[in-house]
Amino acid sequence: MADKVYNFGAGPAMLPEPVMQKIQQEWLDYRGMGVSVIEISHRAKEFVAILEEAQALFRELTNLPENYKILFIHGGARMQFSALPLNLAGRKPGKRCLYFETGNFAKLAAKDAKAFCNLEIAASSAESNYDRIPAYNPAIFTDDVSYVHITGNNTIYGTRWNQFPETGEVPLIADMTSEILSRQVDYSKFGVIYAGMQKNLGPSGMAMVIIREDLLGQASEQTPCLLNYTQAAADNSLTNTTNTFAVYTTKLVLEWLKEQGGVAAIEQRNIEKSAQLYEVIDASDYYRGVAHPEHRSIMNVSFNLPSEELEAKFLKEAGAAGLYALKGHRNVGGIRASIYNPMPLAGIETLASFMREFEKNNG
Repeated sequence: MADKVYNFGAGPAMLPEPVMQKIQQEWLDYRGMGVSVIEISHRAKEFVAILEEAQALFRELTNLPENYKILFIHGGARMQFSALPLNLAGRKPGKRCLYFETGNFAKLAAKDAKAFCNLEIAASSAESNYDRIPAYNPAIFTDDVSYVHITGNNTIYGTRWNQFPETGEVPLIADMTSEILSRQVDYSKFGVIYAGMQKNLGPSGMAMVIIREDLLGQASEQTPCLLNYTQAAADNSLTNTTNTFAVYTTKLVLEWLKEQGGVAAIEQRNIEKSAQLYEVIDASDYYRGVAHPEHRSIMNVSFNLPSEELEAKFLKEAGAAGLYALKGHRNVGGIRASIYNPMPLAGIETLASFMREFEKNNG
């Protein structure tokens, strides 16, 4: 095994080490069955137990109200960009849907949804290169709107909604791919919360969709069967062969999170982790944070150095020091430290120390 590294990749991201070890232990023989967990039928009682345990754990960890369904849907968060309007835009005759444009994935969500609804941009922070959550007028949440869509945390730019919009009777939909389970959230304020699994839940390629039951049964006739939330709820996400390994891994991640003290405990740890990196940035003119301080994420810390040459040197030396996948997205360049739930405090301390030493030697 190579020397241990700290994986700051934005996704697919690191998993908790105890989860990886558990997968390894059960890989060839799942609980005495003599077969691997990835060989078990999705309709076998052993897998159904895995699925239901994952749902129960998520409900427990989030205090999710009973009138919400937990679905596992193919295609990750990107597939939900189309599934959401197909399932929900028809709630109102005009199919008006409001989207907040706060970053790259918020922009893509709007682009994909536009084919299936009358989409309007509620507010955008494009003019400031998405360095903040834009101001908006709450009067836009009128009764003829089918739903309002936000991206809770913007991975590339390192911003997040610190206060969610109050949309009244209009369902609020949130893409929480890069922050799900990282902070306490009142799920009763949302109609739908969805998340690709590859950051805080498990492997890539699937999404978890949490939907309020009264929003089911409204899909358009053109909705494909495997994107129909009503069908998925009726079949308990087993309309066809699901990604059994992803569900299994998610269950293990949820067990690990419970062992850490739950969402409240992990949120406090995430605040402490991000604060260490922001402290280095704020104490220096050398590092320039991308996000406006009032809108900073605790999951993704993005920053630039004085020149592209120095950024390249930083990345090379950081990699040699065991700090992996720190390259920023092409939209902003620079450095991005994705510090999801599994990132240990030791990884943050190592990166913060490296940043100070690099500035000392290259400033």
